[in-house]
Amino acid sequence: MKLSDVFILGSAFISMLLSIYLWYTTNPEAGIFVGLWVPSLLGFGIYIKNIYRSPNE
Repeated sequence: MKLSDVFILGSAFISMLLSIYLWYTTNPEAGIFVGLWVPSLLGFGIYIKNIYRSPNE
């Protein structure tokens, strides 16, 4: 696993935790909004990984 994969998965995981925190503490609507970042971050990571993929892979 590359370092970039760790950063992408880490950012998605942190976003999920922040979403859960917002849902249960302050504002459920903000939790839903932040929760929508998770698939966006993962999709962006897949897109960038495909663009910069080496021809040998």
